[in-house]
Amino acid sequence: MDKLLTLLEDNAQFTYSQLAAMLDETETEIKKRIEDYKRKGVIKGTSTIIDRSKLQNAGVNAIIEIKVTPKAETGFDETAKIVASFDNVDSVYLAASATFDLIAFVRGANIQEVSSFVAKQLSTLDSVVSTATHFVLTEYKKSGISFIDDCNEEQRSMEL
Repeated sequence: MDKLLTLLEDNAQFTYSQLAAMLDETETEIKKRIEDYKRKGVIKGTSTIIDRSKLQNAGVNAIIEIKVTPKAETGFDETAKIVASFDNVDSVYLAASATFDLIAFVRGANIQEVSSFVAKQLSTLDSVVSTATHFVLTEYKKSGISFIDDCNEEQRSMEL
């Protein structure tokens, strides 16, 4: 992968000046390359990684395995597109697994909200055969950012 994309994926807040210095290019070249990546749809957006354990009422995250009956014309794509359209669905992936086909990462205010989403919206889709929901208890690493040091500090303070 292009070094520019790697740098941006690691830290989307780098300035054109910083990127130019790291890549030994001009700011104009960097800006043009980034605009080109955006125009081509390679760069879809930027995000901030939030350690939700530091917040009150941060909600819950769940990983949902979805077994799907693929459609003759579209395979898994049609169902994945529908699942991805729900506001509380953060990510959807096609998986190579013997037990499920899609993986959805879902956020909700609480366990009941996620459970209701699975029962009333996800499971009722025609092509969905079954689901398995796993609630995330602790995030140790997300998008390459480790939260482990924070976990160790919390654990040490509880031991004192």
